[in-house]
Amino acid sequence: MDKFESLRAFTRVVEAGGFAAAAREMGLSRSVVNKYVHQLEHLLGTQLLRRSTRQVTPTETGLAFYARSRQILSELDEAISTVTELQENPTGELRVNAPMSFGTLHLAKLAADFMATYPDVHVELVLNDRFIDPLEEGFDVTVRLGKTQYASSLISREIGPVKRVLCASPAYLKDQGEPAVPKDLKNHRCLHYGYLASGTQWPLHGPDGPLSASINCVMWSNNGEVLKSAALKHQGIALLPTFIVGATLQNGQLRTVLNNYAPVDITLSALYPRHRHLSTKVRLFVELLVQRFGERPYWDLVQ
Repeated sequence: MDKFESLRAFTRVVEAGGFAAAAREMGLSRSVVNKYVHQLEHLLGTQLLRRSTRQVTPTETGLAFYARSRQILSELDEAISTVTELQENPTGELRVNAPMSFGTLHLAKLAADFMATYPDVHVELVLNDRFIDPLEEGFDVTVRLGKTQYASSLISREIGPVKRVLCASPAYLKDQGEPAVPKDLKNHRCLHYGYLASGTQWPLHGPDGPLSASINCVMWSNNGEVLKSAALKHQGIALLPTFIVGATLQNGQLRTVLNNYAPVDITLSALYPRHRHLSTKVRLFVELLVQRFGERPYWDLVQ
């Protein structure tokens, strides 16, 4: 007995309202469809359908079984489609949105590698540092940093933590001195990342737990590379993610300060529409994001 074919026959009979109509839809003879349903009723030990010369209707048990059968068959079809699609090459356009600095420094190379692996996928990579509605603007994948509020029609996949540091140039620290405790930041030139306004506080985590340090903000920008450039020009202390300053920390152009008071990590996430059957190109792209930028991203590894 083919249980799945019996389930399909039963659900088609319920939906078509009779054996003859169900048989036509399935491309089978009426006797075969009837046999499938009889086998199912025998297996379950109960009557699923009321049969008359005019119509076929489900019993109370049959109605409950029909609802569950539809769900099982839908999940089976989805599983088959997923495996089939994974065996095929992904194609078509993939629209991706990401923050400017992260996109320029890291995502651009990943997108190029993705296209080299899947040449039939055409990537549109849109970079900006403003808040967007991924659904309204039609993006397949949106890369976000930090806490994100998103609609229930979106899935948020955590890629990994993003480490942040307080850093300045050796020349600045030689000239201005190095802060020993967070309250010293009030007497230093601080370079602040912000989208809508300059900052007055930096959230840190010290030996005694979380704290908020008051700062003397002399420059703010919604682009981290702008602040890195200012720090490299000896203009102050910046709080920046290591994906922006990792290389300059490793080559000594910048140095970390207040190492016992770490800035709170933020999270790198990927948002994509909540579909019952996720397209292969989106799934593969998100998996590559996790693989490349996950728990230990390359920019945090000592060269």
